[in-house]
Amino acid sequence: MERAVEEPPSSAVLLDHCHFSQVIFNSVEKFYVPGGDITCFYTFTQHFIPRRKDWIGIFRVGWKTTREYYTFMWVALPNDLKKDLAKQQEVQFKAYYLPKDDEYYQFCYVDQDGVVRGASIPFQFRPESEEDILVVTTKGKVEEIEQHNVELCKENQELKDSCATLQKENSDMQAELKRKQEELETLQSTNNKLEEKVKEQKASWETELLQLKENNQKVSSENEKMGIRVDQLQKEHQKKLQQTVEELKQKETTAVKKQQKLTDENFELSRELNESKILFDILQREKERVEKENNLLKEENRRLLSYMGLDFDSLSIQMPTSAQGSTERNPTLVYGNPYSGVQESSASSVLSKKCLTCKSDFADEICDQSLEQKQTQSHSLNCPICSKVFSAKERQIFEDHVYCHSL
Repeated sequence: MERAVEEPPSSAVLLDHCHFSQVIFNSVEKFYVPGGDITCFYTFTQHFIPRRKDWIGIFRVGWKTTREYYTFMWVALPNDLKKDLAKQQEVQFKAYYLPKDDEYYQFCYVDQDGVVRGASIPFQFRPESEEDILVVTTKGKVEEIEQHNVELCKENQELKDSCATLQKENSDMQAELKRKQEELETLQSTNNKLEEKVKEQKASWETELLQLKENNQKVSSENEKMGIRVDQLQKEHQKKLQQTVEELKQKETTAVKKQQKLTDENFELSRELNESKILFDILQREKERVEKENNLLKEENRRLLSYMGLDFDSLSIQMPTSAQGSTERNPTLVYGNPYSGVQESSASSVLSKKCLTCKSDFADEICDQSLEQKQTQSHSLNCPICSKVFSAKERQIFEDHVYCHSL
């Protein structure tokens, strides 16, 4: 069965057959030749007003509901319902959608509520035969009328049979409708109960909603209070932060001052360390110079002892205890008194001259000009930087002079 893409409005229930006469089908043929388009002609009665979703379907005779259409076409509404309503209307069915068997079919006009408003006489789709060609004569016309009456009677009988069938179907539909009504009443009762439950639930929801609104208002009020408290805490926190920043700034200033003080002290200590290093270098050089002078004096002593016929090494070994004691009492002589072993008469004659610098006694033969010069140098201070000479009494001037070189 061929159907259009959009399904037409239909119904599973048939109304009274009295509605079938509201739309009249005109010029319906007894049969239509297959393979060609057919045109359906119809007119509206004054008791019927067509609507936009009305349609005309081709139904096989014996149909029970409007859902059993074979094919259909939408009805074209007249341009002016008041003037053109009484005019004959038409709709064309294309050959492609028409039945291909030789069963009996009929046109039915169905409104947009699925109710049948008109039905045509039955017709077939079959080829034309020779029996259908009538000879046009007077007698033939009479026979044609008689034949037409017979056909009308036959059609009437068929309509009666169809009407009986429709009535039976109607009673079945009425029983089905009654059953559906009972089901509908049951559903309505269930629906009423559900509505009561919905009302109760709605009331409960409204109560809960009211409580939620009250809680929301309380929460909003608390939020406002919390917001005020947060602002206060933020201001207090800001003040504390500012106070902390000020304290940190003061601490930082104190730390900077302390660091500056430590830097100055470090600089002073570094300066003193440099001065100590310079002084140490001076003392080290002085020590080396004194050692050199001591070595020179030892050599001079050896030379003098050799001149006097004495051995310095044996004299040092055979030195009496008294000489050692005198040496300890006289720390200026590192190697002791080289003249302690000489006779007193010789010593008294030898020690007859004093040193010009330290006023020590020396023999005339020993204390010559070079020895006096060495003794004079031993009591002087030489600058290690510029070799400037200072006397022993000018030690503070000497130290200031050396310190000036480090600046």
